[in-house]
Amino acid sequence: MQTISNDTARRIALAAQGFADPRPRGAVTRRHLQRALSRTKLLQLDSVNVAVRAHYMPLFSRLGAYPAELVDTAAWSHTARQPRLLVEYWAHEASLIPVEDWPLLRWRMREHGGAWRKRSRELLEQNPELVNDVLNAVKELGPIGAGRLERELGGGERQGRGPWWNRTDTKRVCELLFAMGELTTGTRRGFERLYDLPERVLPAEVLAREPEDADALRTLVERSAEALGVATETDLRDYYRLSPAQSKQAVADLIEGGVLEPVAVRGWRQPAYRHTAARVPRKITGRALLCPFDPVVWERSRAERLFGFRYRIEIYVPEPQRQYGYYVFPFLLDGELVGRVDIKADRNAGVLRIPGAFLETGHDATRVAPELAAALREMATWLGLDDVVVGERGDLIRPLNAELAAG
Repeated sequence: MQTISNDTARRIALAAQGFADPRPRGAVTRRHLQRALSRTKLLQLDSVNVAVRAHYMPLFSRLGAYPAELVDTAAWSHTARQPRLLVEYWAHEASLIPVEDWPLLRWRMREHGGAWRKRSRELLEQNPELVNDVLNAVKELGPIGAGRLERELGGGERQGRGPWWNRTDTKRVCELLFAMGELTTGTRRGFERLYDLPERVLPAEVLAREPEDADALRTLVERSAEALGVATETDLRDYYRLSPAQSKQAVADLIEGGVLEPVAVRGWRQPAYRHTAARVPRKITGRALLCPFDPVVWERSRAERLFGFRYRIEIYVPEPQRQYGYYVFPFLLDGELVGRVDIKADRNAGVLRIPGAFLETGHDATRVAPELAAALREMATWLGLDDVVVGERGDLIRPLNAELAAG
């Protein structure tokens, strides 16, 4: 078994995520979007919009400034000339996945999205009439939001049909049918999901595919390995939120098939597996702000293992107890996480606010501050904001403010 250094593992991991690829020199196109998606495999969705929606940011981190409409049209519209590239489903949490990967999650759809949906499944068993009503209403009116469905199903003679029916139940049925693959997102209005039937959203050939569960799970773990480059079994499992039994069997199959090779990474306590096609660049250069839901950092123990970077999201921590801030972005520079910055897009004032900026131990502020200032200016421009305004927290604030004032 080969032994590699943590530095080598870090370069492999960042290359797998697209950080060894050159950024586009001109306008970013659908082709660039597809290349970035071939690295990340999926984009996590999240409702927090304090800086920018989570599904837009990983592409900015890899491609630089790009029109957000590229994602919107890829995910929530389709024409004969530009077919839909992405569809929503539960992958690594709620995610946008490539349309062709929808059949790989059929097994999860048969499980109603997971055991945590027990209360919703009770609705399916105890009030099948409401389930049928929702499906029929979407068929007739879709794409349609849960709020309008509640109004449609709650009026006239439908109201108060039984002890299980209420407005919350309608929304829960929508979510359950989405988890079962009986409904999907036709489009979004703002961030509101408008439900539609899969046959009106996805190509017939995609809907017709029904892989065996073992084949689908093996493919998902292979996708994880491609996206991670080198990883523990736990890392591979986490990318699509598989069970230990599912993941371990798939890893064993992929080793036998020559897709994965066991390696030892110095400093890692668990065995690791490298995808045999993973690149090992001599160095990683460039800078990127990473949102809390970027695949590089979303598995916190992996980020700590690879970068020595302990990272926790503090949205739900009371403000006086926060160490770094509400919505903190790690800062990647030349293959290392060198700092972290609390970011808020103040759209009313037209500025990108930076309440706090912090330098990681062992790094030089005179090197980090100019690069961080440039990255923040680029992000502000991309978001249509006019300026970057810094606050008072953190040891990077003064040098960062000086760079911004000079620039």
